[in-house]
Amino acid sequence: MTRTVASCLAAAFFLLPTAHALADVPAIKVSAKNKVEACVTPGRLMAFVKSRNERLDPRFEKIAVEYMRQGERLELRWDYAFYQMLLETGNLSFRGNHGRRGDVSPRQNNFAGLGATGRGNPGESFPDVPTGVLAHLQHVLLYSGETIENPVAERTRKVQEWGILKSMQRRARGSVTFRDLARKWAPGSDYVSGLESIAERFRENFCDRPDPHPEWVAEARGTGAAPAVAAARSEINEPESGRVSGAELARRAIEDGRTAEDEQRSGLGVGASPPSYSILNSPASEPASPETPKAADQGTSVTMASAAGTIGTSSPRSAPQNKPQHGPKGAKSCRVWTASYGGQKALIIRVNSDKGTDFTVLDVNEGAEKREAEAYISAYAKGGAIEAEFASQSQALERAFELCPEG
Repeated sequence: MTRTVASCLAAAFFLLPTAHALADVPAIKVSAKNKVEACVTPGRLMAFVKSRNERLDPRFEKIAVEYMRQGERLELRWDYAFYQMLLETGNLSFRGNHGRRGDVSPRQNNFAGLGATGRGNPGESFPDVPTGVLAHLQHVLLYSGETIENPVAERTRKVQEWGILKSMQRRARGSVTFRDLARKWAPGSDYVSGLESIAERFRENFCDRPDPHPEWVAEARGTGAAPAVAAARSEINEPESGRVSGAELARRAIEDGRTAEDEQRSGLGVGASPPSYSILNSPASEPASPETPKAADQGTSVTMASAAGTIGTSSPRSAPQNKPQHGPKGAKSCRVWTASYGGQKALIIRVNSDKGTDFTVLDVNEGAEKREAEAYISAYAKGGAIEAEFASQSQALERAFELCPEG
């Protein structure tokens, strides 16, 4: 953990009076009697953060959406994990008392100081905000006694292998609380008091306020307005003489996508406006829809990677090996998408379903190709697999349109 930030902040929060006596902290795992409080929403949480950090980095603008999205999936009290993140990072300033910089920097996307063991050791780094959030939540879940398969963080893997939490978990008798976590996470400190002080201040000052962004709840649950991992639509018509070549389709897709908005999309970067959702090509019988697109064969929304961070969250999953046949007599349809981590290299991600196949041309960074592909597949293309790798987006698009020449 980030001792230089979190330990100082815990002491500071402990010294601040609260209107009510501190309630006991909840169990890590949710249950019928242990639910996230109804007033805790991403919109209110981010308003709370901004009240404590007026210079919030725009990359973290919607980080609470990721905590809700992944926390609900993992079935844990993501609200308290969020409060812990604020304690660890100094309300996302990554500074402790007197504005002193901690060991972990904002660009590491390490929201719990994982691997930061003091004496200037910065700990682990994660490629984007969603991956960093997942790393934190997996580590918290580990404390509850659950086994984490293919954990994102190396620290989580080591702690799990060492088995150093087992005695604490036995004493808790199946209901490990955030108080139990605090005793192991920062023994000898007022960590749990700092954690509950943050929670109490949120309840007192923000629970009764209108939610400034109620739509973020739907976004976190994959039911909101959409998203977009895709580039602006190109109306690609087939000439009477036959199909357009993959190279021509790729050229048109790139040329049609060169708007200011899509230049922002290429990095999904800080301050970028959300790009519009669409498909680069699709069967003529399948009109473009303004609704949220679904990850093939999963019923899961392909969710917008907003200015708060780039796409991706989790570890790899096995992909089906069967490949549907395309062509004039093929019964199945296909679609081509684009998504980006901002790099120059490109991968084609294939997802098969009963209805057809989706091909995503994913821009990735050199040296991080596998990690970024795994993160994208886990979050937005479950059951998918890498079809091919290319030196540029144009080469990948050319091949994607050869594989999927419909439209």
